[in-house]
Amino acid sequence: MGSGQTVAVFGAYGHTGRFVVTELRDRGFVPLLLGRDAGRLQALAASHPGLEHRVASADDPASLDRALTDAAAVVNCAGPFASTAAPVIEAALRAGIPYVDVAAEIEANLDTFTHFADRARTAGVAVVPAMAFFGGLGDLLVTTAMGDWTAADEAHVAYGLSSWHPTAGTLASGTVSRERRDGHRVRYTGGRLEYYVAEGDLPTLEWEFPAPVGRRTVLGEFTMADVVTVPSHLSVTEVRTYMTADAATDLAAPDAPTPTAVDERGRSAQTFTVDVVVRAGDTERRLVASGRDIYAISAPLAVEAVQRILGGQTRTSGVASAGEIFDAPDFLRALSAHLSLQPLVSTTASTSNSTSHSGSMKPETSTNVHAGRM
Repeated sequence: MGSGQTVAVFGAYGHTGRFVVTELRDRGFVPLLLGRDAGRLQALAASHPGLEHRVASADDPASLDRALTDAAAVVNCAGPFASTAAPVIEAALRAGIPYVDVAAEIEANLDTFTHFADRARTAGVAVVPAMAFFGGLGDLLVTTAMGDWTAADEAHVAYGLSSWHPTAGTLASGTVSRERRDGHRVRYTGGRLEYYVAEGDLPTLEWEFPAPVGRRTVLGEFTMADVVTVPSHLSVTEVRTYMTADAATDLAAPDAPTPTAVDERGRSAQTFTVDVVVRAGDTERRLVASGRDIYAISAPLAVEAVQRILGGQTRTSGVASAGEIFDAPDFLRALSAHLSLQPLVSTTASTSNSTSHSGSMKPETSTNVHAGRM
């Protein structure tokens, strides 16, 4: 457990930040509440008696330095991460403490790997981006499914969400990403990240999720942060991610509602299934995880990461994704209270058509839902 160590949470009053604060307290850590809005910080502190709060802004390095004083680690929950990740990482490096974030923005995560790898490694400081539902969980599942393989031809991550009511942070982050892409789409193909211009809408396919989800229409080329985290340490030629079409429609709705809490932990009624298939030659391995509320599950993912880093349960230092820095199978087992895992299944694959890798996906028509907001 946390043994009373202080862990700073930047953006503590945000939707995911609140889950992280609660998870830290449940594990015996002492959350230090950080953010730029003094009023929201005070309101959050009032609901957590005894916790200290400090005002800090990503555009004020001195405020970040003061805010991280005496902290053992920092978790960044404040998007858009294109604006906050680099300043908070800089502050963490100056303080010599580990940094974890819950960024789902592809470009922000790519920036972290690109700009901080050498400095974080030299400093011996762990920097773990995308330690959340998107980017982190998929990477842990792909890494576990790969097992003893040193390389794979394809990794497919299909997100089966029952619905998707986005937070304000999700919408803001999506806007920033779209602006940075300037009309381009992004994919990981041929062993590299590629930005490209495509006509029309995203293609739809049919994906056979395990029961009880079953056969669902998904959007192909709905690219998420896994295209950064997985190839950062695994030799995989193609990394593809998919999203259930209904959930993507929810996300794109102009009047999309925010998540509504339905239990004492603040979770929404949303459920998810993450179906991972990796292929090497004619062999496929499949691993499936399921749970509830994509924002709530990000808290145990991020806090488990902090606990392992501070406890010395890491395989490397510097900038690293979840699957590289941690023992992925053991990490997933540690989340059993929050995540259900089905046994790993290995089968013989047909390599005649990469989009029908498990006999479960068949190309259909295009859809009028545009690329995801991440």
